[in-house]
Amino acid sequence: MSYFTWEDEALLQSMLRQLLHSVKEKIAGAPSVECAEEILLHLEETDENFHKYREMMHSLKNVMMVVVESLINKFEEDQMRNKEMHSKTKKEQPTGYYTDNCSDSDSSFNQSYSFMNQEQLQLLVERLDPAQPTEVRQEALQTLCSAPPSDILNSESWPNLRKHLTMSLSDRDSTFSDRILRFYAKAFSSSPLSMTREVYTSLAKHLELYFLSGENHVHTISAGIDVTNPDIVHLLKKVRLLNEYQREAPSFWIRHPEKYMEEIVESTLSLLSIRCEQNHLVSPELLDPVYFLAMLDIKADWFKKWMHAYYSRTVVLRLLEKKYKLLINAAVQQCIYYFESWESAVDETSRVNNAFSQQYSNKQKTFYTGQELQYIYFVHSLCLLGRLLIYKQGRNLFPVQLENRKDFISLTDLLVLFIRLIYCSPSCPKTTLTVHTGDYSPAALVTEVLQVLCDQTECARECLYTSEVVDALLHPIHNVLDGTEIKQMYISCPETTLMHIADILARIANVEDGLSFLLYGGKTNSTKQDSLAAAHTIIQFTKELLDDNISLFSGSDLLPVLKGAFIFVCRQIYNTCEGLQVLIPYGLHESIAEAWKKTSLLAERIPTPVASADSLSSVNQESQNIMVWEETLLDDLLNFASTPKGLLLLQKTGTINECASFMFSRLSKKFQVNGCEQFGYGVIVTQMAATSSGAIALESSGYIKALLTELWAVLECGRDDVRVTHPKSTPVDPIDRSCQKSFLALVNLLSYPAIYELIGNQDIPNKPEYSFREIPTSIIDIIDRLIILNSEAKIHSLFNYEQSHIFGLRLLSVLCCDLDTLRLLESQYKVSQILLSDQKENVVETSDGPGDFIIDGLSVERNHVLVRMNLIGGPLERILPPRILDKGSDPYPWPMFSSYPLPRCYLREIPKKADIRQDSNLNKLLSSLKNPDKQTGWTENCRRQFCKIMKTKPDLISGTILAELIEKFVLHLSESPSECYFSTGVNKGWQLSSSTVYRALVTSNMLVHKTADANVKNESLLSVQQLGIKMTVRYGKYLNLLKDNAENDLCLVLKHSEKFLKEQKTTMKSSLRCLQGHYAGHDWFASSVFLIMLGDREKTLTFLQQFSHLLISAFLWLPRLHMSIHLAIDTAESGIHPVYFCSAHYIEMLLKAELPLVFSAFHMSGFTPSQICQQWLTQCFWNYMDWSEICHYIATCIFLGPDYQIYMCISVFRHLQQDILQHTQTQDLQVFLKEEPLHGFRVADYLEYMESLEPIYRPVLLGEMRNIKVHST
Repeated sequence: MSYFTWEDEALLQSMLRQLLHSVKEKIAGAPSVECAEEILLHLEETDENFHKYREMMHSLKNVMMVVVESLINKFEEDQMRNKEMHSKTKKEQPTGYYTDNCSDSDSSFNQSYSFMNQEQLQLLVERLDPAQPTEVRQEALQTLCSAPPSDILNSESWPNLRKHLTMSLSDRDSTFSDRILRFYAKAFSSSPLSMTREVYTSLAKHLELYFLSGENHVHTISAGIDVTNPDIVHLLKKVRLLNEYQREAPSFWIRHPEKYMEEIVESTLSLLSIRCEQNHLVSPELLDPVYFLAMLDIKADWFKKWMHAYYSRTVVLRLLEKKYKLLINAAVQQCIYYFESWESAVDETSRVNNAFSQQYSNKQKTFYTGQELQYIYFVHSLCLLGRLLIYKQGRNLFPVQLENRKDFISLTDLLVLFIRLIYCSPSCPKTTLTVHTGDYSPAALVTEVLQVLCDQTECARECLYTSEVVDALLHPIHNVLDGTEIKQMYISCPETTLMHIADILARIANVEDGLSFLLYGGKTNSTKQDSLAAAHTIIQFTKELLDDNISLFSGSDLLPVLKGAFIFVCRQIYNTCEGLQVLIPYGLHESIAEAWKKTSLLAERIPTPVASADSLSSVNQESQNIMVWEETLLDDLLNFASTPKGLLLLQKTGTINECASFMFSRLSKKFQVNGCEQFGYGVIVTQMAATSSGAIALESSGYIKALLTELWAVLECGRDDVRVTHPKSTPVDPIDRSCQKSFLALVNLLSYPAIYELIGNQDIPNKPEYSFREIPTSIIDIIDRLIILNSEAKIHSLFNYEQSHIFGLRLLSVLCCDLDTLRLLESQYKVSQILLSDQKENVVETSDGPGDFIIDGLSVERNHVLVRMNLIGGPLERILPPRILDKGSDPYPWPMFSSYPLPRCYLREIPKKADIRQDSNLNKLLSSLKNPDKQTGWTENCRRQFCKIMKTKPDLISGTILAELIEKFVLHLSESPSECYFSTGVNKGWQLSSSTVYRALVTSNMLVHKTADANVKNESLLSVQQLGIKMTVRYGKYLNLLKDNAENDLCLVLKHSEKFLKEQKTTMKSSLRCLQGHYAGHDWFASSVFLIMLGDREKTLTFLQQFSHLLISAFLWLPRLHMSIHLAIDTAESGIHPVYFCSAHYIEMLLKAELPLVFSAFHMSGFTPSQICQQWLTQCFWNYMDWSEICHYIATCIFLGPDYQIYMCISVFRHLQQDILQHTQTQDLQVFLKEEPLHGFRVADYLEYMESLEPIYRPVLLGEMRNIKVHST
C-alpha cells in the first residue's frame, strides 16, 4: 500500500495555489457565473500553463487513491473484528438464539440483540421467578437485557414477567435492580407508548409498594439523606428513570389513545399522594416519594410539561379534582410550613434557605440535612402550584382544606402567602455591590412564579388584581414610609425584597387591567381618583427614594438599583395618559430630572476611557455604575414623552435635548428597548415631532440627519455589491417598499410645528451643480433635491430621477394637507408655480407648437398635487384626480393644466341654501336667545333645544341662523360672570396697564371702532399671512358665502384680532421660531367665524371679542393663548399649545378606553392620535369636513362645552375604526389620516354618542381644561 507523505501534500498545495493565482483575474472579471464556468472549460485554449495542471491532476488522483485504499482496508478490518465477536457470542449463548447487529435503543451501534420465540420467552419468565436460584435469575436477566424490548413487551408472557421484574426490583442484590432498570431504559427509548406505559406503571407501582411497606422507615427527614448510601443510590436511580420518562412522554403521547396517558398520569399521582394518605399515620417524619422526586426535579419540570398541552392537562386536572386533591393540599401545606418555620426563627442564622440556595447551584452535594430536604420539597411545591394557577381548572381546585386548620385556604390566601415568601430574601450587607440572585432563593422563585401569572391575562385578573394581593405587595412599602424598623418588618434584606416587589408591580402596571387596578382600585369608573389607590403609594415611595428621604437605605450601594426599579414601575404608569394624570401632583419628573443633573455632574469627573484592550479596567466599578445610573435616569425622563402632557413636563425639566440624544444613541446602536415596551421609540419620536421644541431636539441629536441619510441610501444609492449579485427590481408602486419605512418616518416627523422650526425663513440652496455623492442632511435639502427640481443640475444629480421625484411629490402631497404647511411652502418657495412650469414643459412637441400633455407617472402625480394645493374643501366639495391610470383607450380622462384657475371638472356645484325658520324647536331656541331668562337653568335649556335640532333637522343650523345662534349665545355667556373664564382681573405676576384692560375687556366694541380701523390699516401683513387670507376668501367664494370685497375685510379682522391678542401676550426670549412674535399659523378659527358671519367684519370682531372671555376660546381659537399671559410662564415658554397638551392628551386617554383597537393600531404604527388631532383642530377640520359639518363642529363646542371638542375627535375615530385597522395592516395609516377627508362623517349622527361620553368624562376633562390658566405642572 502506498502512503501520502508530507512532501506530496506540499507539492499539491503549491500547484493548487498556482492554478488559483492564474485564473483569479479571469474569474473576477466574469460578468456572470455562466461566463466563469465557460472560462474554466476553455482553459486549455486560453491558459499557457494549462499542461502543468495535468501534473497536479495526476498528483491529486494519486492522493485520492491512497485515501480510498486506506478507508477500504479499515472497513475490512472492522468487518473481520465484528465476525469474530459474532461467533464468540454464539458460542456463549444457548442454542436456538439468533443475534443481529441492529440498534433499537439509544445505546451504541455495536449492541447485539437476541431474538426469541414464545417458548424461549416462557422459559425466561420461569427462570426469573424469585424462587429460582440467584445464578439462574442472573443469567436470565442477562439474556433479557440482550433481547429487543419490543419483543418482550409484545409477548404473551409479559404480564407474568412484569410481576417478576417488579418483585426483583426490591431484591437486596443491586445487580438485579440495575439490570432491570437498564432493560426499562431500553424499553423507554425504543418502544411506543402503548408498550412503555406498562413498564412505567410497573416501576411506579414498585416504588409505591416500597414506600407503603416498612422498608422505608429507616429514611427520616431529621436524619437527612446521604446520596452516597447504596440504598439511597438505588432508590434515586429508580426515581430518576421515572422522572426522565415523565419529561419525555408528553412529546409523543398525543399520538396514542388517551387511556394510555391516563394510566401514566394516575400511577404517578398515586405514587406522589402516598404521604397524604398513609405515611403520616405511621410517622410524619418519614421521607415520601415526592422528596426524592423533588431532589431530581426541584422545579417540577415534569408537571410543567404535563400541563402545557390541553390534551394532557385536562386529564391531570380531572384526576387531581376527583381522586388526588390531597396532593395539592400537601403542596400548600409545605409552603405554609416553610413560611411559618422561617417566621418563627429566633434570628437570621437559623433561617433555612441561604446555605442551600447558594450551594445548590455552586457544587454537588453528598449530604442533605432535614432543613434542606424541606426546602427542596418547598421549591417543588411552589413551582407545582405556580404552574397549576395558570389554568382556570387549576384555580377551580381552590379553596382547599388542610389538616389541623379550620379555615379553608382560598386562592387569594395562597397568593398572599407567596408574596409573604418574598420577604424570605437572603440577608445582605449594606455595602455589598452584588445581590444574591440565586435561582433557588425564595424571593427569586416566588417572583418567577408571579411573573408567569402576570403574563396570563385571565389568570392575572383573577389572582393578582385583588385588594388583598396588592396590599400584600405594598406592605413593606407602607412599613418603610411609616418608619418601621427593619426588625419589626420580618424582612432579611429590604432592598432585595423591594426590588422583587418592584418587578412584579411593573409587570402588573404594564397591562391595562393591572394598571387600572393600581390607579383606581376596584372601581369601575376610572375618572374618579382615589388617593388610597396603590399607584399613589408607589409614586410617593419612589419620590421619597429619589429625594433621599428614607434613612433605612442610607449608605447602601443597592440604593440606585432600588430607585431604578421603582422608577420603572412609575414609568409604566406615567407613559399612559390616565397614569400621568395620577402622577402629576407628586412632581416626580422634577425629582428624576434633579437626580439626573446630580449624577451628570458626577459623571463629568469620570475620565474618558481610551479605545484599548484594557480600557474597561481603567474605569473603576463605581464610575461605571454612575454612568449606567445616568443613562437609566435619561431613559426614564425620555418616557415622559409618550404622552402629550408628559412631553410638556419633559420640556419643563430642561432635559429634552439630552433625552433626544440618548434616544438617538440607542437607535443608532440598534439597542432593544425594554420588554415592556414592545414597539420601540416610534410613538415618542412622533410625539416630539408634534412640537417645536421636540423637533429642534430631534435635529440637534442627529436623528433627522441619520433618517435622511438612510432614506438616500435606499432611494438613490444602495449597496454596490448587492446590486451586482441581486439587481434591484423595477419599482411597481410609486413608493418602493424599500423606501416605505423612511417615507412614513418623514411623515411622522414633519408636522407643521416641526417643519416651521426646521425650514422657516430658509431659502432653497439651488446650487449650480450637485455631486452624485452629495447626500441631503436636512429637511431643506430634501425639499431642494426631491421636490423642487427646478434645474438640470438637480435632475442630473439623481440616479433614479423619476422614482425619487415621485417620492418627493408624494411627500409634498402629505405635507400640503396641513394648510399652514401649505402656506409656508407656497410663500417661501412658490412650489405650485414650479410644478405648473414642469407641467407646461411636459408636452408633446409638434410642428404647430406645444401639443398634448405627456401622461406619465410624474405628470399624473403633479396634477394631483396641484389640485390638492389649490382647492380647499371637504369630501363633497372638491374632486381630487386619481393617481392611477384607467384601463381602456383613455387611461387618464382628467384634464391636466399648466396655469390656474383649475378646470371646472374639479369643482363641485355648491347650491345656495335658503334659511328655513319654520321649525318649533328652532323657534324655541331663537326665542330663548332673544329674550334670555337669566334664571338658573337657562343655559341648559338652550343646550337641550340645540341638541334636539341637531338630532332631528341638523341642516337648519347653517347660514344666518347659525350666525345668529352662536352670536346671541356667546353674548349672553360673556355677560355671565360664572361663564367668563378669562375675567377682567389681572393674573398674579403679570402687570397690565389700565388702558389695556379697558381697551381689551371693558369697552363695548372698541375693536370695530373706526379709529381702530385707521390704526391697523397702515400695518402690513407678511406674505404667508396674505396667502392664508387668499385661501380663505377663495374657499368662501366657492361656497357662495363671500363677496368681492371680502379680502380687505378679512385682512382687517385678522389685524384687529392680532392687535387685541398682542396686548395679552408676554414677552420672552426664546430660540424657538414659533415664539419670535406672531402666531406661526393662520387664524383658521377667526377665518371660519368670518365665513359664518358671511363676511361681516363688524359682527366677526364683536363675536371674537365676546368669545375671548369664554373657556372654549382657549381650545377653538388657537392664537388666543399664543404666548399668553393667561398661561403659566413655563408653559408659555414651552411653545406647546393647550390644544396639544390638554385636548390631544385626553383624546388619547379616551381613545384607549373607548376604542382600544384603534388606540393599539396607532401604537403599532408608531403614529399618534395627538398629532393628527392637533392638525385637525388647528385648521378647524378644513379640508377634512364639508363646510356644513365644520359649522356644526364649532356650534356644538360653543353650545355644549369645550369637552365636546374631545368627544368630537373620539367620534371621528369611531367612524374611521375599520379604515384605521385596515391601513394599519397596509402600513400607511398616517398617510391615510392626513390625506383623506372624513367621508360620510356627520356631526349629528354622533351627537348621541358624544352625549353618552359627557357624564363619564366631563368632571375630569372640564376640570383639567379649566386648569390650563395656572397649569404650572
